[in-house]
Amino acid sequence: MNRQDIKQVYFLGIGGIGMSALARFFLAAGITVAGYDRSSTPLTDALRKEGMHIHFDDDVDSIPARFKSAAEKEGTLIVLTPAIPPHHTGLGFFRSEGYRILKRSEVLGLITAQQTTFAVAGTHGKTTTSSILAHILQVAGHNVSAFLGGISVNFGSNLLLGDLSGDTHEIVVEADEFDRSFLTLFPEAAIITSMDADHLDIYGNQEEMHRNYRTFASQVKPDGFILRKYGLDTGPAAARPLSYGLDNRKADYSADHITVRDGRYHFHLVTPAYVLEDLTLGLPGRHNVENAVAASALAIERGVDLVSLKDALATYAGVQRRFEYQVRRPDVVYIDDYAHHPAELKAAILSARELYPGRKICGAFQPHLYSRTRDFAEGFAESLSLLDTLYLLDIYPAREEPIAGVDAGIIFDRVSIADKHRVSKEELIRQLRLRRPEVFLTLGAGDIDQLVLPVKTLLEKA
Repeated sequence: MNRQDIKQVYFLGIGGIGMSALARFFLAAGITVAGYDRSSTPLTDALRKEGMHIHFDDDVDSIPARFKSAAEKEGTLIVLTPAIPPHHTGLGFFRSEGYRILKRSEVLGLITAQQTTFAVAGTHGKTTTSSILAHILQVAGHNVSAFLGGISVNFGSNLLLGDLSGDTHEIVVEADEFDRSFLTLFPEAAIITSMDADHLDIYGNQEEMHRNYRTFASQVKPDGFILRKYGLDTGPAAARPLSYGLDNRKADYSADHITVRDGRYHFHLVTPAYVLEDLTLGLPGRHNVENAVAASALAIERGVDLVSLKDALATYAGVQRRFEYQVRRPDVVYIDDYAHHPAELKAAILSARELYPGRKICGAFQPHLYSRTRDFAEGFAESLSLLDTLYLLDIYPAREEPIAGVDAGIIFDRVSIADKHRVSKEELIRQLRLRRPEVFLTLGAGDIDQLVLPVKTLLEKA
């Protein structure tokens, strides 16, 4: 199916962060968009206000009539997220009627096939790095679109839309390793931020995951380049190899003289040709400085001027739920973060410690997926033991069925700090009323975000 032949698109799982960006893209192109999701959220509410028909019951009768019309079938595309179970009634209908059904990743491959594409891959850091890159390119005056895995504060959306018909149009995309989705992409340039073990329910083992990363790297166009974090083995590829890192002059691009002033990070950017001094990043965290180095390196390789680069980093406002400040007062700080992998938890907690030395760091974590909890229980416990106080919620299952013997207790029992508590969401709020934290973090990729507003309200009143 050519993109020009698509007249209407129906999304099964339209409320997902990646799916909703595609939905917004098609709607902006003048194409009729509708979809299903299992529950209403602020994101689906926003999509409905933008003009999309969305329903929340798994019932063929709820699908708009035009999407079930035989006369419209040739111009209809059905987009599927892996979170939709095989027995879903709507999916069964479209399959039985012979509709064209593509995965989200396949649609992204379709959109980017004829465009200059920059792909950001890695088990963590993708969303922040890709949003920094898109912001830099936009500030520098590039004609850029971006499909992001979070809501950019600068753009107010997970979609930045440029002029796709322009000769110089560029697209920034997250190259997601889940379900091998990134293998649908053949970019001009790629960033690979990390290759820590994850999604072992898909790959089976870390080596198989690494093999797929090497395949992705080999798909970067021969006249392009691959920016990888220093030390990562991305295998042989025709594209030019480059590296980046922190405090590492062996890397092609690096940051040094990293300091914290007034809660903001300042650093020098070391490039193969020169040193750009005293850059300011409008986002806390050493891991985010590293993400900024990666994005800056790609931008410089694409000819972005240094004044625009410096301005863009200083004005970058972050992504919702990526070390996002909810309360920032002298007496109490509350930060919300999407961290759901041991390395991400460690980065978030250590960033809070660096920013607020001498203060007690309290965190609430909700594990995401039974399989990830099983595979990384030891790593989760090690990272969470960096807190002074831990509140551990039950596992958010997402797409998975329970696994025998796997619950939040296998993390809890391994956590080494004494001040640890297993709680429900309701009990967490009660605990925070009784024990007012100095610095508090909510951590996780499940529905822990539902606690952000009540926790913010509680701490602001304290």
